[in-house]
Amino acid sequence: MYGRWIAGGVLAAGVMATAAGGPVAAMASPQPPGTTAAPSPSQSVLLQQALPNVKGKTFTSQVVYFPPGASAGPHRHGSAFVYAYVLEGTVRSQLAGQPARTYHQGQDWVEQPGAHHLVAENTSGTKPAELLVIYVSDTGAKLKINDHS
Repeated sequence: MYGRWIAGGVLAAGVMATAAGGPVAAMASPQPPGTTAAPSPSQSVLLQQALPNVKGKTFTSQVVYFPPGASAGPHRHGSAFVYAYVLEGTVRSQLAGQPARTYHQGQDWVEQPGAHHLVAENTSGTKPAELLVIYVSDTGAKLKINDHS
């Protein structure tokens, strides 16, 4: 219950920041020529703020929306510590060196700095999924770096 209160509070604060003119961005996964593109997740930044008590670090919260059947290609989050919480639907995730895991609404996981995210996908072909993702990153660093084929 405590984790849900925190996630809900961060989400509410972020939604208010977005409604007040906070940045909103979309991400797309590049597809090799000649392949059919699966739907890509999109992201909305809710709040991004330098941490006043941790020099050189920034807190970012965002909602990642996975349309039905959407997946993100392999990627990394640089030196960011990542916390992900499933707001809606079911998401399958796999980090290098670990088995793939399926997470349902209300479940969460963390990714250590430098982790290689091999799989991130909505398991449903008919229902959307949403994640609340929190990053603690180096100020100015990219939050997502796609692998190159």
